[in-house]
Amino acid sequence: MKLKVASYNVHGFVGNDGQRDVARVADVLRSLQADVVALQEVAFHPDRDEPAELLSAVAGYRAFSAPVVRGDGYRHGNVVLTRLPILKSRRICLDFEQREPRTAIDMTLGTGARPLRVVATHLGLKPGERRFQVKLILHHVAEDEDSVTVLLGDFNEWFLVGRPLRWLHRRFGPSRSMRTWPASWPLFALDRVWVHPKAALARCSTLLSPLTRAASDHLPITAEVEV
Repeated sequence: MKLKVASYNVHGFVGNDGQRDVARVADVLRSLQADVVALQEVAFHPDRDEPAELLSAVAGYRAFSAPVVRGDGYRHGNVVLTRLPILKSRRICLDFEQREPRTAIDMTLGTGARPLRVVATHLGLKPGERRFQVKLILHHVAEDEDSVTVLLGDFNEWFLVGRPLRWLHRRFGPSRSMRTWPASWPLFALDRVWVHPKAALARCSTLLSPLTRAASDHLPITAEVEV
């Protein structure tokens, strides 16, 4: 059984034209036709932990959210949208020293076959911060051999030989380096997908179109996963 997963940094729904447009992001999500989508930098209403504005624009998805509050009071963060039944879900705190708060979402989804575990995150900007966060994520997934585990998100890792990527490759096998940022002229593989066992990763690609160039500063990345 093959499932399609995706990761997309939506940049607070602000596109490369500087305009905030939730409907445009929803159009991208519909075009992905994914069973599971990890979103980063989703903007939240000050009083809600559910991205109601986005959910009203896309149909058929359940959502699990992990908003954080920046020092200026702005609420944004990770969201996983899924068409699959949610069996378990939790937030993992990845806060590092006095840096901006960070989280990972850890979910187990029902597939009718082997469970699908999805860990979705958005790592920090500093190398030491990312090393701390990757070690913590690897600790949480280290003993799981029962599920097909997908780790995906915006890893903010510019250094292809940096320790965080090496540690992740050691656990999951090498991820495919797909250029996703900046969307207008993609040069860097900041958004990635890993799958364990690595043989379960069937295909990985980015979606480059006039719409995805305009809707955010990142391109979405998709993968087919065999469960």
